[in-house]
Amino acid sequence: MPEVEFHTGIVDPVDFVSRMLRKAYRQGMRVLVVAPQQRLDQIDRSLWQLDERDFIPHAQVAQLEAAAAALTPIWLATEATTQHPNPPAVIINAGAAVPANAGTAQRLIEVVAAAPDDAAQGRENWRRYAAQGLSLKHLPAA
Repeated sequence: MPEVEFHTGIVDPVDFVSRMLRKAYRQGMRVLVVAPQQRLDQIDRSLWQLDERDFIPHAQVAQLEAAAAALTPIWLATEATTQHPNPPAVIINAGAAVPANAGTAQRLIEVVAAAPDDAAQGRENWRRYAAQGLSLKHLPAA
C-alpha cells in the first residue's frame, strides 16, 4: 500500500501539478492525473504552453486509444479507473474524490488547493484514506 502525500494550501494547483509533471517526466515516470474536467483542461493548456524543449507528452484518457496510451507517459482523467491496460503507477489527485484504485498505486499524491471547497474535499479524502488504512503524510505549503 502506498503512502499518501498530501500537499495542502496550494495557491495555484495547476502550476503546482504542471511542475510535478515536468519533474516526473524527466525522471521517466508515468503519471495519471485525476481531477475535475475544468482543472484537467487547465493542466492540459499549461502543458501545451511550455517551451517546445520542455514538451511533456500527455493526453486526456477519454481521447486515448490503447496503442497511444502505452506510449503516453502522462494521462489526464476525471477518474482513476481506466479500461487501458498498464495504467501509470503514480497517481496525482488534483481535486477529485478518492480514486477507486488508490490502494493499488505505487505512489499517491493529493494536491489540495487553498480554496475552501478544495480544502473540504481534501479533508474528506484524508478521512477516506485513513479509513482504508493507508499511511498519510502532510506537506503544507510554505
